[in-house]
Amino acid sequence: MTETAERPLHAPPATETPVTATEPASVPSAPVPVDNPKLSEPGVTTEKRRPIIAPWMRSRRDLLATIERAAGHAGYATLFHGLRTPWYSVQLGMMAPRGTGRLVASTSRWVWDREAAPLRDAAVRTEDAAEYMTLARLRAGRVRLRGFVTVVAAVFGLGFALWLYVMAPAFLCAFAAGGVLTLGYFGQQPDAPVIGPAVMRTELQKLTGTIVLRALESIGNARITAAIKKGGDMNGMRFTSEITRDGPGYRADLDLPYGVVPEDVMEERQALASGLRRKLGCVWPSGDREEHEGRLILWVGDRPMNETTKPPWPLLKDGQVDLFKPVVFGNDQRMRDITVTLMFASIVIGSIPRMGKTFLLRLLMLIAALDPRAELYGFDFKGTGDLGPLEPVFHRYRSGEEDEDLLYVLHALRELKDELRRRAKVIKSLPRFRCPESKVTPALASDKSLGLHPIVVGLDECQIPFEHEKYGAELESICTDIAKRGPALGIVGMFATQRPDAKSLPPGISANAVLRFCLKVMSHTANDMVLGTGAYKSGIRATMFSRSDLGICWMSGEGDDPVIAASAFVDGTAAELVVTRARQLREEYGNITGHALGQGPAETAGLDILGDILKSVSADEKAVWCERIAARLAELRPDVYGEWKGENVTAVLKPWNVKAGQVWGQTDDGEGANRRGIQRADVAAAITRRDADRLAK
Repeated sequence: MTETAERPLHAPPATETPVTATEPASVPSAPVPVDNPKLSEPGVTTEKRRPIIAPWMRSRRDLLATIERAAGHAGYATLFHGLRTPWYSVQLGMMAPRGTGRLVASTSRWVWDREAAPLRDAAVRTEDAAEYMTLARLRAGRVRLRGFVTVVAAVFGLGFALWLYVMAPAFLCAFAAGGVLTLGYFGQQPDAPVIGPAVMRTELQKLTGTIVLRALESIGNARITAAIKKGGDMNGMRFTSEITRDGPGYRADLDLPYGVVPEDVMEERQALASGLRRKLGCVWPSGDREEHEGRLILWVGDRPMNETTKPPWPLLKDGQVDLFKPVVFGNDQRMRDITVTLMFASIVIGSIPRMGKTFLLRLLMLIAALDPRAELYGFDFKGTGDLGPLEPVFHRYRSGEEDEDLLYVLHALRELKDELRRRAKVIKSLPRFRCPESKVTPALASDKSLGLHPIVVGLDECQIPFEHEKYGAELESICTDIAKRGPALGIVGMFATQRPDAKSLPPGISANAVLRFCLKVMSHTANDMVLGTGAYKSGIRATMFSRSDLGICWMSGEGDDPVIAASAFVDGTAAELVVTRARQLREEYGNITGHALGQGPAETAGLDILGDILKSVSADEKAVWCERIAARLAELRPDVYGEWKGENVTAVLKPWNVKAGQVWGQTDDGEGANRRGIQRADVAAAITRRDADRLAK
């Protein structure tokens, strides 16, 4: 065997010695030990201090939630038992005789010292005279004292009752009722109490080290199983701190065996949940990048993430946004706020249908709407009007996938392409002290003279325009340019799709997206298309979400590591309230433009849609059906309004608060009928408001 073969693993090579004639060349040198006893310690100590004040007491929101939960339980129990008090009284009154008998029997037993009778019997059986005499004297003393106390209590009690009968009969009745109820309470059957719990609780099992190890062993990882059977420490597996409460759940920190990483556990999340005897939505294993690659943080919630009551969105009723700063958009598993910064980022959102993708896009658009400087473009190619609540603040808006819809979008994006070029020239012309990093800053965005305000573009079901035969190539080219150059120029592109693939998300967009939101997907390919190449291999897997995990996603790009987030739920009604507030902010700032003023893209910028509608309704007509207005508009400008129907008239008037209602009119046959229509006076008032807004700017 050679010298190298006999040397221990990682040992330094032995010093070579010249071979002489008297020393055989085959004799190996002595092995050198690997561990140097004089090697100094690294001198690095990590300390973790436990908080002096519990985290839920330091957070105003958590403290209020705790108080609210306790008050809610107390209030419910009070109401529950309060309504049943009369029936409780009847039941306890019926049990009072039995309680009286038990009281008499217990008193008699106490007075005559019957609890010590077995001791006296034992002394008699063993013929221990001394012990018996001692017990007899002790009993005699107890009986005298207890008998005296009983007689005094009875006499004074009777006297007190007679005094109350003479002086305060009502109090006597109250005492008597209380006494009867008390006797009834002692007369209850132990296994059938009259007053039961108001809330039947199903207690969750407290998380313990034994349960955690049992669950980890159940996932079938050979190294983890071997480490648990051998005791763990020799294989590097150990708990690094106590299991603690962390928000609405438990947190366990532990080192995995050598060579095992948190991703190995995350892959088997379903089996881990089975081992913990919890629902899948309760179990969230993750790594701890602040420590090392083998550290596992296991967070186990009391309830699934999708069933836990979320804190309300902070911007739902009040507040304004600065797109250059982080904004709360949702919560993590522990119901802690998660923020997002929209500026300087292109955004990709992907998932299978019906998982909350469009709601998330609308939420991000609502955030942008609350910055009064921002100019919003919203294009809903699903055609269901999910972005419709934002119409009063949109600069450009379209819902649908017909050719005319895509042509409108193309014109709008061409405008945006020209705006990209203009902004690049403006930034290039600015002195270095105003624009040191050659990108839009908050100060530049607030300077109206420069026109560098934030622009946010949202495309829902973006695969539809990109795959269009006629316009797809140009739309893809413009959107790719937005994704690449837009962030530095103050333009944010948001692309949402239910089919994440190379056609739906062209490489130029997916490769340049900074913020990525991936709700449930079905394959590793779709997962990596949204979250980036290698995400699935690294354990960042949106395939692990269930169909009930609505609005829950992996978010990548905000911070160093991807996180699991649940977006705030804002339904259509709540979105309209937010938009109303956003519209007021914009009116005060002077930023009502484009679609919100009834204007279309550049190719139709010369049109006055409100004016054309007013022209189509004669002065002697107070109200006209929407379908009749659409027909008149088609006659007026067939190239523009040729395909319009009554719904188009209703949609274009909605941002101006001109609401359609039932209008009486005559059909072509001369018969009267009620159909949807608008009042001419409402259109005239809308034009007056629009003109006033333009003059204010």
